[in-house]
Amino acid sequence: MFGFGMEHEGLAFWLPLIWAGLIAVAVAMYVIVDGFDLGVGILFTAARNENWRDRMMFSVAPIWDGNETWLILGGGGLLAVFHVAYAILMPALYVPLIAMLIALVFRGVAFEFRFKAESSKRIWDYAFHYGSLIATFAQGMVLGAFVQGFANDGRAYTGGAWDWLTPFSVMTGVGLVLGYGLLGATWCVMKTTGELELWARRMSVRFLVGVIAAMAIVSLWVPFLGREIESRWFSWPNILYLAPVPLVTAFVAYRLYRSLEEGRHYPPFFLAIALFLLGYLGLGISLFPYIVPPNVTIWQAANTVNSQLFALVGFAIVMPLTFLYTGYAYWVFRGKVAEEIEAGGYH
Repeated sequence: MFGFGMEHEGLAFWLPLIWAGLIAVAVAMYVIVDGFDLGVGILFTAARNENWRDRMMFSVAPIWDGNETWLILGGGGLLAVFHVAYAILMPALYVPLIAMLIALVFRGVAFEFRFKAESSKRIWDYAFHYGSLIATFAQGMVLGAFVQGFANDGRAYTGGAWDWLTPFSVMTGVGLVLGYGLLGATWCVMKTTGELELWARRMSVRFLVGVIAAMAIVSLWVPFLGREIESRWFSWPNILYLAPVPLVTAFVAYRLYRSLEEGRHYPPFFLAIALFLLGYLGLGISLFPYIVPPNVTIWQAANTVNSQLFALVGFAIVMPLTFLYTGYAYWVFRGKVAEEIEAGGYH
């Protein structure tokens, strides 16, 4: 009995860590794969003509809806395993999350209707653009609110309906728009040719400058949101151990700029992803192990061991299949989009 108890205590410690890692991976995958097609939408109305917009849309048409599977995995994992966190976060973020979901639905409708529309095509262009823009900005505000933390009393959210709306969350919203714009622009560099590719390179440089500025502002702001975050980054010897993170981030940003100037096709997109992942790492360093900042840890929010094990079986099947499907879809539709697009859409 004693040995079983020790094993159970071990599972109670390790399972929340495993689940936090799995959900973090799902969220990171969503940010990357849906980030670039939202970024294409952010760039959409700035494109010079209809042919450019057609080619931009065709570059993401075969894969965009599958990208959002990762959002479902992350949200479903949170509900299944960290129900306390779900119960606190949902009421706190109800307004921006609903705005995000409505924008994603409207964007999806616009995506499909545009391929069949004739006289109303320009309307759906704007719908696709603003749906992408609003969804991205809402996600950024959710991120900002999460970093700031939530008022709670045990298992209940005790703050107001608009506590998420602050100067910091607005800044993170703008930062994510710039970040997704960078992903979308570098995606177009990788997937298109001719004048559209050259335009995408110029837009990539502009968005890169904006992203660097946003990351600098947020990075300087975050440590002063709470004493624990500040001490985590600036106390000794932590500052020595964590110094490589901003240094590597600066190097990746420089290499991204150089790859755009050198006319490279694939490296800019993957370096933009690396830039996002480094920002994600910095966020994890600032907040771990809190799943509801500033005071609910992954262990406090976790469901029972049996519930976590049961859900883990499902994730062990679904997550690898999602990776395989995602990889296969990107492999099948690899390469550049043709400069001349036939009428009728991708259906």
